[in-house]
Amino acid sequence: MCAGTGRRIVSMWFPRLPSDRVLRARPLEGPFALTLLEANSERLYCLNRAAEAAGLSRGMSLADARAFCPGLMTDPARPDRDAAFLAVLRRWAMRYCPWVATDGRDGLMLDISGAAHLLGGEEEMLSDMQHRAARAGLSLQVGLADTRGAAWALAHHAPGRAAPGQTAAALAPLPVAALRLEAADITGLERLGLRHVGDLETTARAPLARRFGPGPLARLDQAMGRQGEAVSPGAEPPHYATRLTLPDPIGLLEDVTEGTRRLLSRLCETLQQHETGARRLCLTLRRVDRDSRQVELRLAAPMRDAARILPLFQRGLEGIDAGFGIDQMRLEATQVEPLPAQQLGVRSEGGGNARLEDLLTRIGTRIGLENVLHFQPADSHIPTRAFRTLPAAWSAPGQGWVPPRPRPLRLFSPEPIAGQGARPPERFRWRRMALVTARATGPERIAPEWWFDDPDWRRGLRDYWLVETRQGRRLWLFHTPQDPGWFVEGEFA
Repeated sequence: MCAGTGRRIVSMWFPRLPSDRVLRARPLEGPFALTLLEANSERLYCLNRAAEAAGLSRGMSLADARAFCPGLMTDPARPDRDAAFLAVLRRWAMRYCPWVATDGRDGLMLDISGAAHLLGGEEEMLSDMQHRAARAGLSLQVGLADTRGAAWALAHHAPGRAAPGQTAAALAPLPVAALRLEAADITGLERLGLRHVGDLETTARAPLARRFGPGPLARLDQAMGRQGEAVSPGAEPPHYATRLTLPDPIGLLEDVTEGTRRLLSRLCETLQQHETGARRLCLTLRRVDRDSRQVELRLAAPMRDAARILPLFQRGLEGIDAGFGIDQMRLEATQVEPLPAQQLGVRSEGGGNARLEDLLTRIGTRIGLENVLHFQPADSHIPTRAFRTLPAAWSAPGQGWVPPRPRPLRLFSPEPIAGQGARPPERFRWRRMALVTARATGPERIAPEWWFDDPDWRRGLRDYWLVETRQGRRLWLFHTPQDPGWFVEGEFA
């Protein structure tokens, strides 16, 4: 990329992008800043104009900032949301040219070569950028030059436009920091008296390379156009949606089902290309009266098989009011998850897991997937804590159900019975039944988990016994030696 080749680069820098993002949704008057936890200390991350005018600066500790400016209002910073907002701005900037890339955490790079005349010229394009950003509540500084490095330097240090072929003249008065150098290199160059880009350009290169390495000179060559630097936009994220526009309105269930099948086929092809599966689908049906109806389907597992998904839509489609007809259908996978390709054999295709997932989806359509539960083993020797109840759609079947001792099929809250001593009573009454002990196996001592305050275990240790009665009952009894007493907690099948 060299000057004079006709290439023109625009650098858009949003110096207050994080705070502008927050203030767009919640306008505030007065000093405002976002804070971020750094080195065990809350520090200012991004400030608005009023906070900067009050003498605050980025990196200052929050305690010092409040001492300088008691009226400072703050919010926690969200770099992830800032990155998502910058991605939205990148798509917005594509109105000016198709070649747009992100530049760091708060900037964009646009290759507008051959596109400026569409808006009346370069000056008009820059003016339009500034006007639209100001109307959106965003601070924006713009630089336009022949190279990416020069455009960045202008945007950050002297917003404006460098005429074609005038890169060197435009950069000469700027500080060496405009070359995107490391802080240590900037300090070293300034100590040598090389404070401006023009000073660095006229200095012998060999001594500089020996002292600072190739970095500063490479940045200088990139800015001047002697070394190429591409503007490489990232790949567009996959779009999991498809649309079908109908020449004539439809209203019959069979026709809507057929349209859904075609949309599913297209969508599943896209999902397969990216090795993902849909967990939530939204079908939007637009009627001729411009009203819309939606059918949402939540799946118990990520899927991309149209033949499996289509029958699951049936219940939702049956309740659709088509009005005077439907003229457009749109299907979108609003939630996707990775689903790598798997080797399928003759026996694995259409196996039990697929049928179980379809069954969970059908039940979940009626009562909600979060209400379809299953048990999972938990790491605890306390009987009532040895399992967890989790939604079946978002947790894999549990493994390792291997109790150290036999456990009853039914567990209930401990029910006291009359008994004396450390061995099970020979005769006792339980639930209005007179029972006689035929065989007792035990004891199995279980200590309470001291890190939990469980009222049921405040009596201390428990000695568990498997008691088989002559009346056919097989009960799980325990004795509390620290606070003597006998209880029934479960029954075996």
